[in-house]
Amino acid sequence: MFTGLIEDLGRIDSIHRRGSSFSLKVATSLPPTEIALGDSIAVNGVCLTVVRHGGGAFEADVSPETMQSSTFGSLSVGSRVNLERALRLGDRLGGHMVSGHIDTVGTIIQRTQDEIAVRFSIELPRQFMRYVIGKGSIAIDGISLTVNQVTQTTFSVAVIPHSLAKTTLQHYGVGARVNIETDMLGRYIERLLAPDSDLPEHDAPVTGSGLSMAKLAENGFF
Repeated sequence: MFTGLIEDLGRIDSIHRRGSSFSLKVATSLPPTEIALGDSIAVNGVCLTVVRHGGGAFEADVSPETMQSSTFGSLSVGSRVNLERALRLGDRLGGHMVSGHIDTVGTIIQRTQDEIAVRFSIELPRQFMRYVIGKGSIAIDGISLTVNQVTQTTFSVAVIPHSLAKTTLQHYGVGARVNIETDMLGRYIERLLAPDSDLPEHDAPVTGSGLSMAKLAENGFF
């Protein structure tokens, strides 16, 4: 788990492609004594596992699924990436709970100055907009941000100077593609409220019919 508070701007040092997957080496200024084999590090919001480390860098493998669901396919040597180490029990939760599992890729359609902040408008595939709510949380390339305005296919965020300077957003303009992770609470609620018939047959629960509005009412929630 992560919080969406970026610790370092890393740099892609090398990419080794193997079919539809690849391994990458990321240079970082994170303390080398605090990076261990098997650690989880979010790279542009994607949770990756450290398989090698040393010399101010770490290496991680990227699966075909991650390639398909994120912007990793467009990374190249020299690309800057947002880095965050996994949350430790007892740490301050300054952002929001971020899993490091990307839902979809969004496209920046507008970047405007809004006094001290920079406002980004981002377009998403329509089916993911139901998880985006005004004043809710969202992770963009691993950065925890607050949603401002929402339309049927877009949402906007306002980024303060500190966040802009410390993340890859400083380099992004119209047309840039970004990894999006919506708030996981909304997805869990949707799954609980969905009828069992929505599940593939082999995934159907053994008992019960899932959470429903009727069940909530029966137990005094309305």
